[in-house]
Order: sequence, then C-alpha cells, then structure tokens
Amino acid sequence: MEIRGALLLRKRQVLILFVLLGLSQARPESVPYSVAEETEIGSLVANLARDLGLGVEELSSREARVVFDDNEKHLHLDLLTGDLLINDKLDREELCGSTEPCVMHFQMVLENPLQFFQAELHIKDINDHSPTFLDNEIVIKISESATIGTTFLMESAQDLDVGSNSLQNYTVSPNSHFYIKIQDSDDGKIYPELVLHRALDHEEEPELILTLVALDGGNPPRSGTTLVLIKVLDINDNAPEFPQRLYEVQILENAPVGSWIITVSAKDLDAGNYGKILYTFFHASEDIRKTFEINPISGEVHLRSQLDFEVVQSYTINIQATDGGGLSEECTLLVKVIDTNDNPPEVIISSITKIIPENAAETLVALFSVRDQDAGENGRIICSIQDDLPFFLKPTFKNFFTLVSDKALDREERAEYNITITVTDMGTPRLKTEHNITVLVADVNDNAPAFTQTSYTLWVRENNSPALHIGTVSATDTDAGANAQVTYSLLPPPDPHLPLASLVSINPDNGHLFALTSLDYEALRAFEFRVGAADRGSPALSSQALVRVLVADANDNAPFVLYPLQNASAPCTELVPRAAEPGYLVTKVVAVDGDAGQNAWLSYQLLKATEPGLFGVWAHNGEVRTARLLSERDAPKQRLVVLVKDNGEPPLSASVTLHVLLVDGFSQPYLPPPEAEAAAAAPADPLTVYLVVALASVSSLFLFSVLVFVAARLCRRGGAGSAGRCPVPEGHFPGHLVDVSGTGTLSQSYQYEVCLTGGTGTNEFKFLKPFIPNLPVQDTGRHIGEHENFRNSFGLKLQ
Repeated sequence: MEIRGALLLRKRQVLILFVLLGLSQARPESVPYSVAEETEIGSLVANLARDLGLGVEELSSREARVVFDDNEKHLHLDLLTGDLLINDKLDREELCGSTEPCVMHFQMVLENPLQFFQAELHIKDINDHSPTFLDNEIVIKISESATIGTTFLMESAQDLDVGSNSLQNYTVSPNSHFYIKIQDSDDGKIYPELVLHRALDHEEEPELILTLVALDGGNPPRSGTTLVLIKVLDINDNAPEFPQRLYEVQILENAPVGSWIITVSAKDLDAGNYGKILYTFFHASEDIRKTFEINPISGEVHLRSQLDFEVVQSYTINIQATDGGGLSEECTLLVKVIDTNDNPPEVIISSITKIIPENAAETLVALFSVRDQDAGENGRIICSIQDDLPFFLKPTFKNFFTLVSDKALDREERAEYNITITVTDMGTPRLKTEHNITVLVADVNDNAPAFTQTSYTLWVRENNSPALHIGTVSATDTDAGANAQVTYSLLPPPDPHLPLASLVSINPDNGHLFALTSLDYEALRAFEFRVGAADRGSPALSSQALVRVLVADANDNAPFVLYPLQNASAPCTELVPRAAEPGYLVTKVVAVDGDAGQNAWLSYQLLKATEPGLFGVWAHNGEVRTARLLSERDAPKQRLVVLVKDNGEPPLSASVTLHVLLVDGFSQPYLPPPEAEAAAAAPADPLTVYLVVALASVSSLFLFSVLVFVAARLCRRGGAGSAGRCPVPEGHFPGHLVDVSGTGTLSQSYQYEVCLTGGTGTNEFKFLKPFIPNLPVQDTGRHIGEHENFRNSFGLKLQ
C-alpha cells in the first residue's frame, strides 16, 4: 500500500522544460521506445543519435541531455556513442501502478541553438508479483437454510501486475459443498464467488475450512492462498438493507485527522442476534484502509490520515453491512476531496549566468520554469520581478520563462543587481515563492582616465636641487581592475627646442613630477608641456592635461655696476668746480641686477669718503651730489666708495670707487696721474668705449636741452619787458633724461622746467615733479625734499 501511495504521489509531479523564445525547431511527434521493467542498469534502450539523425559530435557540442517529466534520471544518454542506457531499475508498478500501458514521456534537449525532441518510454510488465489476499482468513457465515446455488461474495486477491500477468483465476480446495464462480466487474477485475453446491447442515457440520487459491496468467504462473472459514448458522431469512445504494460526500483536503465524514445505517427486520448489524469496508484497497475507518457498530466513517488533493482527488468505498445471521448488503460511499491552496508555487532554475558584460544588450541571465501542484485558481501562477531593474521576463514554452537584460548595463553606475523572481498563485489566501538571483556586471574598458584638472600650474624656485618633487598630476578611471590602472607619461612638447626630457620626469605609477636639473630663472622663466594618462585596458584609453611650470626668482645675482666701469683701465675721474653749491650733481652711479621683482630693487649709499659730509648719494637713483660748499681746505682729490645693494633676502651688494677732482674752474687743465697715462696708452676695452660714447651723447643732449630751454625762457621774459627781444612760445619745454627701463637704476622719467628770473640779478632753476612717476608717491616727495637743499651758481631752486 505504501508503494501504491508513492506511485500516486509521483504521478502528480510535473516538470516543465525551459525553451528559449524563438525556438528554431520542435518535433511534435514522439519517438516511442520500450523496455521491460527490472532491466539491468546500463542496458541499451536505443541509439538516440541515429534515431534523431544527429552526429555524435553534435550531441556533445550541443550539450544534449534527457529530461523526464517527473524530473528523475531514469535514462542516461552516452554523449560519446549516442546510446540511450538504463540509469536505474524501472519498477512498472511503482511508476504507473495499475495504468496500462505504462508510458513515461521524456524530452531530449539540445542547446546552441536550443532544440528539443519528444519521446516516450513504454515499460513492459513482467510477472514479478504474486496474487495476495489482504486477509489471511476469510470468515463466511452461511445459514443452513441456504438453497443450492446460493452465491457468497469473498474478498478478492490483489496482483500488482497487469495484462496477462495479472490475476486470471480462482480455485478452491476440493469439497462436497462449494465451488468457485468467477465474476467480472465493471473495472475489469474478477471477483470470486462461493457457490453452494450441496445443502448445509448445522448439526452435521457447523464449520468448514477451505483453501482459496488465486492464480495469475504469467509463465510460469504465480499464486496466492487464503483460508476460508465457513460457519453454518441457524436460519436467518432477512438480510440488512441500506436506504440508498450510493452515498456522496465532500471533504476539504486539509481536514484534520479524526474528522467525521458520514454515518451509514442499514436495517434488518430479524430480531435478536440476527438483527444485529456489523459494518465493514468491502473490497477496500490498502490506501483506503489507511485513509478511512468505520465504526463497525454505528457505521460512522472517520478520517484516519491526512488527505492530499494533489495525490488522490476522490475515493470510492464499498461498505458491507452484515447481520448476526451472516446475511449482508452493500452500499457505495463516494468521497470527493476538495482542493485547498496548500502548495506554494515552485521555481525551477534550469540555467543561470551570474556575470554578464556591461556593454551587452538583451543578455540571457536565467532560464527557469514555474509550477503549482494545486488545481484551478489555486494553481494559476503570476511571475514577476522588480520594476526598477533593467531586466524583464519573457514567457517562452508552457510555464518556462527567460530572464533577459533590457539594455546594455553600465558597471560604473551599478556593479551588482539583486533580482527577486516572485511567483504568486491566484488561490485564497495567495501563496508566493521568491527566488533571489545576484547578477554581477563585468567591467569593460569604456571610460578613459580623467585628470582632476585640465591644467596644472606648478611653482619651482630657481637653483632647486636635482630630482626635486615639484608637483603631482592625478587622473582617475571609473573602470575596475586593469581597466582602472592608470599609467602616466610625458608627451612630446609642442616646442621642439624645449629639452623636456632633461628638465622634468614623471613617475608612471603615481604621477609625481620631478625636476631633473637645477632651474635658472634668468635663463628659463616658464615652460609648459602635456602629460598623458593611459589605462591598461584593451584597447587602452588615454587623456591629456597641460602642465605649466613657473620658475620663481631667487636672489642669486649681485648688482652689477655699469658706470663708472670698474676694470683694469684708468679710473674715471669726475671734475667738480670749487664754486659748486650744495646739491651740485657730480656723477651718477648706474647699476643693474639680473634678478626680478624686489630682488632687483637697488639702493645706493656712500660707504667711504675722503671728506665725510662733503658728498652725498641719493639712495634710489645713485646720483652723487655735493652736500655743502667747497672750501680751500678740502683736498683736491677725493675718493668715494659707493655701495649698491639689492632688496633680496638675503641682500646682495657691490661697491664702486669714484675719483673726484676739485678744480677752480672747468678751464683748468686736468693732469692725469702717471698711472692714468700708462693706462691711456693701452688699447681701450670695446665695452668701455661704447659706454663712454653713450654717456657723452646723453650728457651732450641734456646740456643742449637745458641751454635751449634757458634761452627760450630768457627770450620769453625779455619779450615781456621790451619789444627788441626774441619771442619765446609759452608753456613748458620738455626735456627727458635717459630712461634705462628694467635695470632697477633709472626708474623715473623727469621733466624739468628752468626759469631765469630777470630784474633781480638772480636766476633760478625750477624742478617740477616727474611727468610720469614710476616710484611710489612717498619716494617722490622725499626726492623733492632733497632737491630743495641744493642751489647752483645760477640760483637754482627746486620747487
């Protein structure tokens, strides 16, 4: 009985094969194969490759496999030979029960492209079961008044085999009272009836013991026996009677064990012991006896074990009522099992791809089927996934679905997807099953490295040490793995004359930039180049960024004196008349500084003098002037040492020596010292000659401008007093000193206005403020203050 229950359970199982949408070929006809049950494992059923017209290599390359509807591996397909072999011993009775023919459907599935073939396996029955009686002893009570020819029903034997191997005949042990009569039922089974051949006599023989033999039709035949105990009773002339021959009842499959189902009742008109009725199941299978029970006295039928609609939908139970005299009557009880939604849907994964490339569109992720063992609305299924995912479900064949990506994915946007397949039935209450699939997105090199800045500006102080780290460029790649590993390199500069390889280098791993040599601001103030960042993908992607290197100036150049020259030739001697008033311009020290900015701002100071307090040096322009009136006591030869200092940190300086000769007038001959004569005999340095010529030209131009300006003023003032004087245009007469821009020495352009007063006998020069001042206002004021301390022989006054 347990085997038959398992068979019924297996007959309810359904396995649905996955087939892709766009199935190329499908054979609707089924290829039949047959095999006898209990055939040894490994036995050949057929050559499937030859039957389907396929090559053996094609079976292996297309991953051929055999799938049965019950998802069991009954057969094995040898991919090397194409043979279809027995994989386990097939028991027809276990697989099909009493169903004949016993046919198991299976499919052969081929991939690339996906294709399936329908086939049937017919399992032939062998005579491997003997007829058996459920009861070891059958008790029959027969009244002694029974007439000859009266028949008595007996329990039939059970034979699990079918066809000719099933139960075919009954015999009874030889006796003088009874013989066996075979009756055919509507379901094709035979039942034995005991026929009275000779009248019974209770007083002569109260009991008879016979042997009932059941025979099947196998070769050789098998048999089973049971004892028949016949009790001869006194006369009982009324049999029990049921009010109806058929009882129908419905019960939910989830009804608890012990539930009352129905009460059957029969009546017997006899009195006493002949009127007492016992109720029993008649011709009941083992499954019925395990599931139901009947009270022999009250006729109440109760549930003995749990029902399952998916296994058995209805039961037909024969109930026999027997009185105390041995007379009996039968009725039929039809129990219909009502389905409840007690089975959640199932998800069966056939194939799955857990890693898909990010640039592939409509990629197959999973192939699966769904099923629900319930019936009706309880077995109707809805399949879905989350709405916010770039995936969708495609129904394919029967209850098969494919999970496909909706578009090309982007790993940089999302690298992992958790997909929940939700399967819900339509029963009450609704049951659902969820199956989670994690899909990883494989990276593709689709993103080039990106610099954090399009251009970088780096400052480097000159005179740096070689291999100095001057800055870092950085690029990131949103890809992963080797596709995100960035390598940096220097690109050829746009200027082919720029020796970039000897100036800087870059670390290919981290983008650190290094100065290879010591930079000189005075030689190279700035340069620019491009760096590249490439990943290690295939193909590699790259990007560029501009790097501009600015060299910061350092105070590494001391001031250089242009005038007066300090060389091996004769020193320059300045002539000063003794009649010069305070503020008389003796000479001007001209110096330059190769640095820039405040490192090139120069200041002048008198370091040493033969007569302290006789001369003064203006700090910002290097002009040497007399500080007081000259006297006869002053030595005719004066030696001045002027210090020129820049504004760097630390400051650098240079000194120059001036020789001043005090004379009574410019007409006094100047006698150079003997060493000067010797130096004059030597050939002059070309640079010295150029400087002397330039200074002489500037001085001549300046004196000429002053004289013309003075003459113009005199003529203008004279024209105002008398008509005989030459008229002079009104306004300022501009005259400019030489401007050496960028040297840090002559930093201003001056415009002077010289006025000669008439009538007082005193002439005055009037120095105005600079026309276009370059120095700060406070310096200009200071200079004006200095000018006010000086007068010349013409009565010059600085205003």
